[in-house]
Amino acid sequence: MDLLSSVRALGARTGPGDRRRSLLTAFGIVLLLLAAAVDLLIAGVDGRSRWPQLVVLPISLAMLLWPAARRPAWLTVAVRAAVPAVLSGAVTATVFLSGREALSGPGEVAILLCLLLLTVRDSPVRWAVVCGVLDAAAVLALPYRQAFGASSVNPFQMLLPVCAVAGLAGYLRVLDHRRRVAVTETQRAERLAMAADLHDFVAHHVTGILVQTQVAQLLATSDPERLNAILKDVERSATEALASMRRTVGLMREVPEDGTTGRHPAGDLAALPELVEGFGGPAGPKVVLHRDPSVPDGLPHEVQAAAYRVVQEALTNVRRHAADATEVSVGLAHDGCALEVTVRDDGSGGTRLPQAARGGGFGLVGLTERVTALGGELRTGPRSGRGGWEVTATLPAEKASR
Repeated sequence: MDLLSSVRALGARTGPGDRRRSLLTAFGIVLLLLAAAVDLLIAGVDGRSRWPQLVVLPISLAMLLWPAARRPAWLTVAVRAAVPAVLSGAVTATVFLSGREALSGPGEVAILLCLLLLTVRDSPVRWAVVCGVLDAAAVLALPYRQAFGASSVNPFQMLLPVCAVAGLAGYLRVLDHRRRVAVTETQRAERLAMAADLHDFVAHHVTGILVQTQVAQLLATSDPERLNAILKDVERSATEALASMRRTVGLMREVPEDGTTGRHPAGDLAALPELVEGFGGPAGPKVVLHRDPSVPDGLPHEVQAAAYRVVQEALTNVRRHAADATEVSVGLAHDGCALEVTVRDDGSGGTRLPQAARGGGFGLVGLTERVTALGGELRTGPRSGRGGWEVTATLPAEKASR
């Protein structure tokens, strides 16, 4: 995790709470830099040497604040935490053994505690333990940079902040693990729901193939002229069923055999007007559905179901995160090769439902899983040049032949 990431995060609809957290993070970084400057100022009091701070602080700050986009692969969280800890401990040992004095200030302590938080939260368990011990030991050893007995800080008094930071990091690690598990379960549930829909579609075509084959056997001797048309229908149904079956296999490949989940209601383009009308209602925002005449009725079932789910989830997010929206537009267009579904709103995000009513926040995770499984693309973000939010899904879809 990068301390700068909260300042630059733009991946979701932001509200006042998100902006406050970003400002607090930026404020914390400024305080950290000021504390490091204070270290340099107090280090030279009474003619003491500043060399420990000049060695430790630049490297420690670089390890902590190195931008993630420019960070080499080998510079993992464990390395970033271990290097300043080892360097600080080596400097402390050198000062102590030489019998000289070198004051330590709040900046180095704060940097080491931040690195302790990062490594315990984000490193693999083994490295989290090793690097966590190194950082904690470096913090506890800082008072020994002063002459023996001259330090006003007992090393054991540093145990409280070290234990508090380590405990906070462990708690955040547990929360991150729970969220990863929830995201994985959401993706699996979406795969299962889509696979079940595709299974129904395949079963429909296979049943039709069976009936048409039986009819073809009867006509082979009694009416051979009608046999060619029936065989063409069999070929078309078999092609569509095979394509859907391949998608089903791809979706089920990563799902455990004993996985169970409830099915989402299937939907199609014909059900969209009812969904849109039900969302607006007497007190809701004005919702308009624009279906371009180019959108055919014979699109594959799984594409229609995905389009329905895109609109459903986008409208739900408008209600959760932009309750002040006054107008929502839902658009459907087809260029002959792909179906484009667009949902736009004019909400500012300043009025939201209470936290308990917003759900778990994994709707877009499952939706992205469904769209990408079909070879499509899902894009979300602010509307360019205008207020509000936009969700766009592009789903490969050729009109089914008749």
